[in-house]
Amino acid sequence: MIVELSDGVHRGFGEATTNRYYGMTLSRMRHALHAVRELVEATDALDPPSLWQQVHDQIPDEPFALCALDQAAYDLWGKQKGSPVYRLWGLDPTNIPLSNYTIGIDDVEKMVSKLREVPDWPVYKIKLGTADDIAIVRELRRHTGAVFRVDANCGWSVDQTLEYSSQLAELGVEFIEQPLPRGDDEGTERCYRESSLPIMADESCIVEQDVALCAGRFHGVNIKLVKCGGLTPARRMIDEARGLGMKVMVGCMTESTVGISAIAQLLPLLDHVDMDGAELLAEDIATGVRVTRGKCQYPNKNGNGVELIGQSAQE
Repeated sequence: MIVELSDGVHRGFGEATTNRYYGMTLSRMRHALHAVRELVEATDALDPPSLWQQVHDQIPDEPFALCALDQAAYDLWGKQKGSPVYRLWGLDPTNIPLSNYTIGIDDVEKMVSKLREVPDWPVYKIKLGTADDIAIVRELRRHTGAVFRVDANCGWSVDQTLEYSSQLAELGVEFIEQPLPRGDDEGTERCYRESSLPIMADESCIVEQDVALCAGRFHGVNIKLVKCGGLTPARRMIDEARGLGMKVMVGCMTESTVGISAIAQLLPLLDHVDMDGAELLAEDIATGVRVTRGKCQYPNKNGNGVELIGQSAQE
């Protein structure tokens, strides 16, 4: 879903994907946005954090819709101000993390084939959760010297996590993402203490209130804009995680360049990033930030830098 905000001169764009697991459909998101349409249209001087709070008070249980609206607000705000959003935040993009490329869970031959299709990325995120996870990583390692990250998607036990972590460390894996199900606090604390690799929260860190709960259980958090409600809460989550001594990552949900360009505004604040969503699409719908071999390339545009393909720019 793409949200467009316009002041009659400039246009801002934001995005949210549908998601069956979280029950987020297009009709649900549309309904949520229609409920706050009058509030948004009555906004005079645009201030994205203030608008976010007003809208959140009206639709607190609709983070995906709120995310798309929040991204559009920042894109429009930056275009009104004549500057990229990251610059308006006072951020320097000189040293920013490289994005991984995701290798989806499949049989090992297909996973190797997927890696060979994009052989020149510096970092790969490998989705795991099979009976042959170590064998998969070992086989993929034969085909590249790149850094690996693994995402177990809540699919391992404590004993598996601890056993696998030492083997994965020897195979050049950087960290393990969400090995245990959300809510297994005792098991997660043990993995935090005893794992040979850092443990990163994903499903255990959805909204702002989750960040504090991850301290002492995870070495870092992976924040998803659609799940937390957009750039406004994501910045607060980043600050809180930093204050608690945790590493910070932002991930994507296979968004187009609209959503990926929003993530890019946060890059100077991050240790790690997963922003390969647009690269996984058969056809993109927008221009803006590009990720080439893991490296983010910012356009010479204001706001989030987004322009829908087929529409003329108005800045």
